[in-house]
Amino acid sequence: MASLTTARRLVVKIGSALLVHRDTGDLRADWLRGLAEDVAWLNAAGVQVVLVSSGSIALGRGVLGLPGTDLALEQSQAAAAVGQIRLARAYEEVMTPHGITTAQVLMTLEDSRDRRRYLNSRATLEQLLSLGALPIVNENDTVATDEIRFGDNDRLAAQIAATIGADTLVLLSDVDGFYSANPSDDPNATRYDVIDQITPEIEKMAGDAGSGLSKGGMKTKLMAAKTATAAGCAMAICHGAALRPLQALDTGANATWFTATLDPQAARKRWIAAMKPLGTVTLDAGAARALSRGNSLLPAGVHAVHGAFGRGDPVAISDQNGHQMGIGLSRYTADETKKIKGHQSAEIEGLLGYPGRAALIHRDDMAL
Repeated sequence: MASLTTARRLVVKIGSALLVHRDTGDLRADWLRGLAEDVAWLNAAGVQVVLVSSGSIALGRGVLGLPGTDLALEQSQAAAAVGQIRLARAYEEVMTPHGITTAQVLMTLEDSRDRRRYLNSRATLEQLLSLGALPIVNENDTVATDEIRFGDNDRLAAQIAATIGADTLVLLSDVDGFYSANPSDDPNATRYDVIDQITPEIEKMAGDAGSGLSKGGMKTKLMAAKTATAAGCAMAICHGAALRPLQALDTGANATWFTATLDPQAARKRWIAAMKPLGTVTLDAGAARALSRGNSLLPAGVHAVHGAFGRGDPVAISDQNGHQMGIGLSRYTADETKKIKGHQSAEIEGLLGYPGRAALIHRDDMAL
């Protein structure tokens, strides 16, 4: 695979077993400092990085004196509440010497499944990256239920990668790739270097074994690979114990790469184009020309609005002759769109009574 330094956007998922000492429950500060060096190295190469980090439950459990395994749901949520503060502070302390501003983003899988929340999450992450900040996404384990029980951080990382159009996802784990069988049980198990297609045979090979601290198994990693590659994002599973884990991967450490056949932008456009519109916005001639040049759709260019749609819903985009130009995800409801159509973006707050986004449909949320 190509060097990580050639990625445009890189999402890195970090497992609990890498961050926290199994025996003491203490943070592995030396490992975290090495990760910070990796992030600084990638930033210097022009790569935008997002971290999806486990560890809050593992850290908080030790502070509260809770047992190492088999926590009740309420205990896991309490441990997450205590550990999250420590985890965020630890990331800030190791990134600050490199001039990296950290930002904590708490999410669950539901935030990516609901279209309105998905658009809000995407806009926030895009803004943070444009400002040069390092988003550190954590599962909101203080309120999550299934996410705690089933170890969905691998899948959450894949959803984040799809949300921001990342081209590379790395799962730093306590295994060095995808094997034909559990290597701990089968000495004949072989590791795959590259998987171009996730076949039923590949799926049958996935097991559920995880470490004492990490809840995720190989099945969740395979589900993550499906999500990532479908969104045009290549994904790697690798052992993350090295003090510079990303640099180690870049220089040839063992890993399994899942390849993507489309680039993230093309995959996203295909996803939007397949949606069924819930309404239509008709444009004036100037707006139609602007969209053909690759611009976003502003309220000023909207001539008419039809249908009942909410924020994040797909709408058809038509010119004045009734020709459908494409489909896009609206940042406003149908009622809001009717109020702001034909007006400049600076007038939105006065018309709606609250500030809104400048574009009605951003060009990244549009398939023409």
